Amino acid sequence: MDNSIDVITNNIQLALAPVFLLTAVATLFNAISTRLGRTVDRMRAIHKELQDGHVIDHQIHQLMRKEADESKFRGRLCTMAIFFDVLSGVLISLTVLELFLFQAGALNTPKTGYVMWSFVLGMVSFMISMVIMLGEVVYGYLSAGWDNRVIHK
Repeated sequence: MDNSIDVITNNIQLALAPVFLLTAVATLFNAISTRLGRTVDRMRAIHKELQDGHVIDHQIHQLMRKEADESKFRGRLCTMAIFFDVLSGVLISLTVLELFLFQAGALNTPKTGYVMWSFVLGMVSFMISMVIMLGEVVYGYLSAGWDNRVIHK
């Protein structure tokens, strides 16, 4: 194992390259969490209005029930997106660890298989998370009730 400063610097650079992808993972996680929080808050507000009995009009009541169901579905989409985003972060972190340990000589097994699969699976998980978020955003837009003639509180 060569411990010269140049080798150590090269090892750190190689291992840190995927860390920039972790920044994207964290940013997406933050965006999803914010959307989930807003969805949950809206669902709670709707349930409170319905439970307090302030909604007398049957049509508005039905619209609010529909919106609560849509919020529940959007919350499920956000939860799935968070799962795949966190899985991506774990797999990419594993890639960083593998690269560092293999480059430092701490592990002697062939690195290409482990590093390749952890990185590829991390990227696939990240893409799945982004696709789910795209679906959630489109669903949220389509379910916003732009064409409802009845405006509720």
